Amino acid sequence: MNKQPAIYILTNKPYGTLYTGVTGNFPGRIWQHKSKVVNGFTARYNLNILVYYELFEEMYHAISREKQIKSGSGGKKIRLIESINPEWRDLYRDICS
Repeated sequence: MNKQPAIYILTNKPYGTLYTGVTGNFPGRIWQHKSKVVNGFTARYNLNILVYYELFEEMYHAISREKQIKSGSGGKKIRLIESINPEWRDLYRDICS
């Protein structure tokens, strides 16, 4: 699996709990969330629907963007998600193809 720096937002349902993360191995990390192989916040709240992501060439830029998104309000995150994914569909299949 190729390494791909990315930020992503997971949820358990539309307008549900949101989790913003950053990773250097995007497809692998989302698989970990979906498989619940790591205990923590996302497993506890069943956050396994990928509703938003951005890909980056450099990890530094991904980390900067994650901090920017995390500092925003819930409303800003919802608007960000709905700007590319108004149906709140799971984008995981898109990144696997």
